Amino acid sequence: MKKNVLILLGSPRKNGNSEILSHAFAQGANSVGHITEEIYLQEKMTKPCLACYGCRKTKMCIQKDDMQDLLEKMINADVIVLATPVYFYSMSGQMKVMIDRTLPRYTEIRDKEFYFIVTAADGKEMMERTMDSLRGFTDCLPNSVVKSYLYGAELYEKGEAQNSHLRQIAYDMGKNI
Repeated sequence: MKKNVLILLGSPRKNGNSEILSHAFAQGANSVGHITEEIYLQEKMTKPCLACYGCRKTKMCIQKDDMQDLLEKMINADVIVLATPVYFYSMSGQMKVMIDRTLPRYTEIRDKEFYFIVTAADGKEMMERTMDSLRGFTDCLPNSVVKSYLYGAELYEKGEAQNSHLRQIAYDMGKNI
């Protein structure tokens, strides 16, 4: 069955390691007929949540930015990939802002399969806080299932993932959704 795959790229820089691995994931998914869309969160205008709860009754944020469109895409996707570099042992600010802004409609992001792609200069053990935070988000979403994680450990320099065995792992993850 063909699935709609939404890949949310949390890196603020182009051609970074999390992007390289996300592209490989998309190529794998496309190779078996799935439809993929990659969104660079850095290129979207999304302001931080104001915690005003103006969205409680309307399911619409009072802020007028790109988040409403992102929410629609998340709700309509079958599979969501969250890809982020690790900065100071956590996800990028772009990813965190996006997650916080799902508040108006997070209960509608239901029945999704999730994949996490996380990259860092450190080893796998130093990436666990980021993975825990991403799992914390998906734990709030009805019937969501985290299918797989990719730890892009020890990728320090921009572009190192290009010649890494992790590209094949990401490709296979996408191919096997």
